[in-house]
Amino acid sequence: SLLSSDQSEIISPKRPYKISLKKGLTAEIQSRQGFKHGWRATVLFRNQSSDTVKIANVVPFGQSPEHIYITASGPWALARTKLFRPGLGPVGVILPDNAWELGYSDILLEDSTHISALCRRTDHKNGIKRRWWTLLPPAASVTYTIYVESVRGSWQDALKRVFQERWLYDLEKFDLSLYQRKDLQWIRHEYIIGMQMAWDHEFYDPVKGGYQFGEFLEEGMNLFGGYDIYGLWPTWPRLGIDQRNQWDMYGDIPGGLEKLREISGLARSLGTRFFIAFNPWDQSTRMEDPLKGMARLIEETDADGVVLDTRGSSSKELQEAADRVKPGVVMYSEGMAVPRDMPGIVSGRVHDAIRMPPPLNLNKLIKPDFAIFRVGQLWDGHLKRDISLAFFNGYGMELNTFHPGRPEWRQDMYRYLGKTTRILRENSSNFLVPDWVPLISSRQDSIWINKWPGTNKTLYTMFSLVPEGFSGSLFEIEAGNNTHLVDLWHHEEILPDTIDQKLFASVNLDAFNRQWMNTRREGSAGCVAEFQKILEVKLEYDSLFFASGGGDEIRIWTGDPSYQNVPQTFSSGSYGHSILDLFGRYEGKVVVQLLGKGILLDERVVHIIPGTARLISQPEFTETAETIPDGMIKIPAGSLRVNLTANDESATVRYPQKYREDKSFVVKEFYIDKYPVTNASYREFLEATGYQPEDVLNFLKHWIDGRIPPGLENHPVVNVSLEDARAYCSWAGKRLPTELEWQLAAQGRDGRLWPWGVEFDSAKCNVAISHSTPVDSFPSGASPYGVMDLVGNVWQLTSDVYDNGSYYYVIMRGGSYYDPTSSWWYVKGGPQSLDKHQLMYLVSPVFDRNATVGFRCVQDSR
Repeated sequence: SLLSSDQSEIISPKRPYKISLKKGLTAEIQSRQGFKHGWRATVLFRNQSSDTVKIANVVPFGQSPEHIYITASGPWALARTKLFRPGLGPVGVILPDNAWELGYSDILLEDSTHISALCRRTDHKNGIKRRWWTLLPPAASVTYTIYVESVRGSWQDALKRVFQERWLYDLEKFDLSLYQRKDLQWIRHEYIIGMQMAWDHEFYDPVKGGYQFGEFLEEGMNLFGGYDIYGLWPTWPRLGIDQRNQWDMYGDIPGGLEKLREISGLARSLGTRFFIAFNPWDQSTRMEDPLKGMARLIEETDADGVVLDTRGSSSKELQEAADRVKPGVVMYSEGMAVPRDMPGIVSGRVHDAIRMPPPLNLNKLIKPDFAIFRVGQLWDGHLKRDISLAFFNGYGMELNTFHPGRPEWRQDMYRYLGKTTRILRENSSNFLVPDWVPLISSRQDSIWINKWPGTNKTLYTMFSLVPEGFSGSLFEIEAGNNTHLVDLWHHEEILPDTIDQKLFASVNLDAFNRQWMNTRREGSAGCVAEFQKILEVKLEYDSLFFASGGGDEIRIWTGDPSYQNVPQTFSSGSYGHSILDLFGRYEGKVVVQLLGKGILLDERVVHIIPGTARLISQPEFTETAETIPDGMIKIPAGSLRVNLTANDESATVRYPQKYREDKSFVVKEFYIDKYPVTNASYREFLEATGYQPEDVLNFLKHWIDGRIPPGLENHPVVNVSLEDARAYCSWAGKRLPTELEWQLAAQGRDGRLWPWGVEFDSAKCNVAISHSTPVDSFPSGASPYGVMDLVGNVWQLTSDVYDNGSYYYVIMRGGSYYDPTSSWWYVKGGPQSLDKHQLMYLVSPVFDRNATVGFRCVQDSR
């Protein structure tokens, strides 16, 4: 229920002022000294009842339709806070991650003075804190601090005072050191980040046999003008299969660090900065000072930035470690930095955990030159709403393709992204100004407008939730004698309307399907620019005349400017050309733009009147055998019931569903190796064939100078790729088992969870041993058919290779001796029960050679 102090019972009128609210709740109000900006007080709520009470939505001055206020509203969601304005519908807003529970009010006095008040939860005793509320058991209490100031001007000026000048009272002073560094300011003008895993087909395709990175960058150039930043991620969810740490994984991509430096250089030559990633939770793999490891990788790859996985802040140590290697290296946090952390980092993201972000992001108001990027995941559905709102708020997009799935609508959405990003790039300085104005007055509710003033132009970005679209006078402007309006979304010049002796911009906003309401396809965006008149453009009969006294480039477009369109370009000056010479038989819109150092200075539009464009592994077969080959065991034909799961299945790590529905499968008779292939057996193969892979990096790297270390002869061979294993099988007249064959050999037909039975037995496999063991160490751990060493020693490859549309992976079984435990993000090691399977993403033989992955062979039976 809604409680108000003006309906309370006074307990004590003296300081501290005490009142009694409903349901046994009391409040103690105490004025606090030492606040130089206005008035500060604390309100201590104490539960005097025998029931648990929930305190939420504490709003100074209360909730009233007569004044502006901010509070949480509606059903639970990651971003449920709204801004309420008199006479209008509420607007959803995003708040800093440490201020979900805040309450804010603004009261307008007669002389245009605003009294603004912010309420923050600052302490509690025996309470239980949640994002938006505090649970108070009997006798528990929670304290809120209220800050009150007076501000002359608009309600937006009052809001800026609290958010932009006081930083929600998290800071006494904002250290601008990082923001004043010229070498870090480049990130402010970047608007598209591409984040990709190393096993993505579009980065490196092991089937095609090479890097696809150049083609990937070229597609981005064609669709949205290119990636400003590219981040490569070769760690999670591969990290933890063996002891390689996060920095080692970069060194093991095809071609190693030398190739990675080449890739970084290629990206930079196309205007794309190169980022690496830092996984601070990686503490179980090969020990290396994380700061030194990061610095080493920055130096060796010439990286421009670091993605801080799982962190919303940076640190002085991180930045200094990067600075010692190279100037201008930017830290980019996974989450948005809260005000107290903003001085230590200059960029971060609007995480897609907020799946349907509210229209207005108030983090942009706190520090307009903090570089924000909204995360967009292609697998999760259309991105139109996300792109539109990022544009509306004046920041960029992170195109994160970690999740598999490249839907058919991708290219259309990328073109839409190109439309918003072109405006952002060509008007970047406007979107960094501290005096931008959110939510200026609109003549149509559910159409929101932000104002971005600049030196020679003012931009207005719009977001509409009116399905039928809008056409007409929308917002007031202060047009001067030497200015004109251009709709940059549709590239049309517009004339202002006069209403009650005031000038209003007449705007057209696109309609959208009403069925898209409350989905990620809802809404439409728009943008109007008020330019100083610098260009002179005139269409006379069959000639186009254009002239400019400033700027450095004139672009002439037939149709709308886009990254799919190519303009004719001229240096700044005065020109007259025949339309036929310029455009041939083209009829329609002609857009003339003036730019200076890539920034749009003016635009004019004329029209030429008419009359003057999946399981990809194939079944393998060996020569059949009539008798059981030496070292192999016969597995009779039959059916088995399979119902497999995985420890790491998620939207990113998707497994084949074929074996997940508790179904029966028929398997033909075959022979399987009694033991995994050993180091000694693999040496026989090498001596007999002279086999050497094309790239020997990591190949049998546990051997010493090409020799098996003493005592490891009967250990399973590891540090071999899928290709290396297949080569051995072919020499032996065998092949890798299918997953079903491995399952039958390990489980039999009685559905047991372990080769030896239903219950786990640590005496029957390699467990809690920090290294591999001889393949015959645990004879009591045999399967029903006598197959040995199936779980716990090393992972065993199968022949089942999949393509999920983005990545290739192979299925492996059994687990290994290695089991990193410091984070649940690792691949789970140790012995794995027979109802578990594990995928391994495939990149290249070098990358895919692991110290914990081996194999065994099978042969077909008559």
